Amino acid sequence: MQTPDVSEPGTPDTFYSETISFPQLNGTVKETKENLKRSFEKYLSSDQSPPAAGKNFDPSKHLTFEEPTYVHSMEDIGFTASTGVSPMAVSEPFHLFSEEAVNIMRSEIFNPVVQEKYSHTSDIAPKQLRGYAPQHAKFIFQAWTNPETLSIISKIAGIELVPQMDYEIGHVNMSVPRKQSAGGNNVTPPDDDGGAIVGWHRDSYPFVCVLMMSDTTGMIGGETALRTGTGEIKKVRGPQKGYAVVLQGRYIDHQALAAFGGQERITMVTSFRPRSPHVRDDTVLSTVRPISNLSDLYGQTIQYQLENAETRIRQMLKTVRDSMKTGSTNAAAIKKFLDFEIKTLQHLNDEIVDEANVQKGHLAEVCVDAAKCTSA
Repeated sequence: MQTPDVSEPGTPDTFYSETISFPQLNGTVKETKENLKRSFEKYLSSDQSPPAAGKNFDPSKHLTFEEPTYVHSMEDIGFTASTGVSPMAVSEPFHLFSEEAVNIMRSEIFNPVVQEKYSHTSDIAPKQLRGYAPQHAKFIFQAWTNPETLSIISKIAGIELVPQMDYEIGHVNMSVPRKQSAGGNNVTPPDDDGGAIVGWHRDSYPFVCVLMMSDTTGMIGGETALRTGTGEIKKVRGPQKGYAVVLQGRYIDHQALAAFGGQERITMVTSFRPRSPHVRDDTVLSTVRPISNLSDLYGQTIQYQLENAETRIRQMLKTVRDSMKTGSTNAAAIKKFLDFEIKTLQHLNDEIVDEANVQKGHLAEVCVDAAKCTSA
């Protein structure tokens, strides 16, 4: 896998050379929402994906990995190498899963139970599915937790990763074919995001792997837009079906653009964090609280955070015991450790917001900073 030479910070790469050009908008907000609702109902009822009952993930058959042509660094897009927890920023699309694997995944997400009970909407995204795996998506869960899959994603990210938690495995963003106006133009929501599936935001978690689940033949649009460190807004070309992109999305403003020309755009986003409990954890829950079952989200967040803290505490306890045997207790090291744990737990406490103070589906204020374009 090649990585291009680091260019001068802020120098645009050919990979990002195409600036965003938004389509003309038609229709009122109310009409658009009603059209989207009818489109989803019609689309879901007509899906003919094969059933997934009894299917198990087999990496020898379902993984079709081909290395990305390039992995772009943070410095390539105008950030410092230390901005995130890895020097990498985003990969070019790479082949990850076979056609059969993606079709099995589609059958699981189009399960009526998943569509009915695990669907969320917000003011930055019209249709999302969350928290349904592994109970209703055994294959999806197996695919993203398989050691070979994790090895591939970790290699691209430049750091050993694990899924953030079960709740964040297989998050789905959906956009169905748009209705056509009398003049042949696509009807899109009249907002500043130009028909984005997911509006401007930074992810709650360090890394994401975004898998394309739709046939992109003839697709117009469907890219991921990034804001570089210099304020430029560039498009990252969208992957083909079965292809994926790895993005250090906690540290880069981005949005998922809608597809036009009658195409669906369904992507699956699985979030990852560093495996090591000693790597800083910048996780926030601000962009996921309003679209989550808080019992599951909070419970799983606390669980992995306390497991990491337990590992660090046990290691420090051994160090202290060993130092006491030799009469060389290091007070400075102890204070540094305690300071880290206090800050970590305080940060975690701040992210656990009382349910009464969480407004379901409301993310506009959370994402307002990311939505401000400094240049185009």
